[in-house]
Amino acid sequence: MPIFEYRCDHCGHRFEAIVLNGRQPDQCPQCDQPDLRKQVSTFAAHVSGSTSFPSAPAACGSCGDPRGPGSCRMH
Repeated sequence: MPIFEYRCDHCGHRFEAIVLNGRQPDQCPQCDQPDLRKQVSTFAAHVSGSTSFPSAPAACGSCGDPRGPGSCRMH
């Protein structure tokens, strides 16, 4: 189920809504106004130069060992 974030342009309230069959919320749950704007979710945003996740070694091309080339018994 897709969950989207919205912000009301009228009162500034931010909320999440489950969107089923493409039906989006039609009014703010706090002020009942229809002035909604879909927001970019924080998990979808990318910060340039971020190093929060270390890169994993590439798998061995010969046998697929996840530890990388030279770690498997085939070499």
